[in-house]
Amino acid sequence: MSTVVTPQAVSELAPAAVAPREVRVYSHSFLMYWWPVWVVGALLALLTYMEGVPVTFSGKAAILPDKAAALVGNKEAAPSDPRTVTVLIHPSQNLGVLFTFTFLLVIVMTNIEVRGMASLAVVISAITLVLLFAYLDWWGYILDAFGKLAIYMNLGFYLFTAVAMFIVWVLSTFFVDHFEYWSFQPGQMIHNRWMGGGAQTFDTRGMSVTKERSDLFRHWVLGLGSGDLHVAATGAKAAEYTIVNVPFVGSKLAAIEKLVALKPGDVERNVFTAGEPG
Repeated sequence: MSTVVTPQAVSELAPAAVAPREVRVYSHSFLMYWWPVWVVGALLALLTYMEGVPVTFSGKAAILPDKAAALVGNKEAAPSDPRTVTVLIHPSQNLGVLFTFTFLLVIVMTNIEVRGMASLAVVISAITLVLLFAYLDWWGYILDAFGKLAIYMNLGFYLFTAVAMFIVWVLSTFFVDHFEYWSFQPGQMIHNRWMGGGAQTFDTRGMSVTKERSDLFRHWVLGLGSGDLHVAATGAKAAEYTIVNVPFVGSKLAAIEKLVALKPGDVERNVFTAGEPG
């Protein structure tokens, strides 16, 4: 007599076996939200490289684009001043305005907390106005009204800023911020510090883990779904932590809630192998 075995998904046979045994939570610095600076800088550098005009500076004065073109093509006509340099500058003032606005917006949104829809409404309105004025080419007239002002940045500025900001962002987000983290395991939470701080262990019985109200623009636009977690541990080691700027906070919180409800031996007791006696 043969027995027919119907294949089943592993998650149906042993849900505890495939559940995560550990969830690590990293608190990031506000540099995590600075990625628009190097992204916009890189895009503007590319646009300047493609459409920029050469402007030559001879140490005391700038040589206009029409004369700079002759200098670039004729080495003998180039000034003998060793400080002479030719740079690429995009003829539109919109690029300088967009980069300056991006820089200021990131500074403001990472230093001023505006919770809820107010943050999103104000920022979207400001972005819309800036882009609308750039599309209509009004920024030149607006800056000209303030005493012939103009914002021009060359290729070197955009490229250097983008590369430097990218390096700082990568080092901070993927290396320095990982020196301290919270590890949630069945029945316990461990606060780890790599740089000489050691580790502290907390019992998860009675522990409360909640997500704080979001700053919609900073967390959902700049942070791509980040958020802040508040952890309150009770028992022999009572402590409270606010873990700020946690990426993918929604999925992390869901996994943590399952682990906090378990005891250290629960997972092993719930695991069984198909085909063995119950």
